[in-house]
Amino acid sequence: MSFIYSDLKQMAYADALAMQTGAFRDLLQAKIAGRERHNRLFFCEHPPVLTIGKSGKDDNLLVSPSLLAERGITLHHIDRGGDITFHGPGQITGYPVFDLEYWNIGLKQYVRTLEDIMVRFLILYGIKAERLEGATGVWLDAQTPGRARKICAIGIKSSRYVTMHGFALNINTDLSYFSLIHPCGFTDKGVTSLEKELGAPQDMERAKEQLLSFFADAFPAG
Repeated sequence: MSFIYSDLKQMAYADALAMQTGAFRDLLQAKIAGRERHNRLFFCEHPPVLTIGKSGKDDNLLVSPSLLAERGITLHHIDRGGDITFHGPGQITGYPVFDLEYWNIGLKQYVRTLEDIMVRFLILYGIKAERLEGATGVWLDAQTPGRARKICAIGIKSSRYVTMHGFALNINTDLSYFSLIHPCGFTDKGVTSLEKELGAPQDMERAKEQLLSFFADAFPAG
């Protein structure tokens, strides 16, 4: 493959952030120096955590920090794009640390490619997903008022076309956590998961294998 894949299993958000930040720094420094570069792709699940992107608003958090502490939920302000979102068990959180110039693509095409991967993945489960104009991520019933619901959030950071952060795909996610926030800053749209749509828990390992295959297709070796 054109990237090194690592399944981090369940890992605290701070530890995963440190790992991908190190990979991002190494890739960026190697690119600047003209050395051999290694693209990385990390999949993991996190204990319950809320993250707020650099354009996020604190008032999209609907509960007090003390309530978060009582429920064992951590909160991180981070440097990706986007607003507030939730990560937790049953969700595939993916961090591609990619040099996009390896594939001769720009940031907009990269985000569209991530969205396309998720759409193709969901087709395997008989689910029709789509984009929503003006809103990054992947949605169900995006054009139906009152029914639009997000199944995958996307938020990235880049420097010199090297990326970090990535996506959060709800497989068996406990969606009750999203009631603590305005997900991604939206007050009029819902969230969903593969489990909710299909009415039964899904095999996480199988889902990761399928998703990895789509990444290998979308980001091939040169």
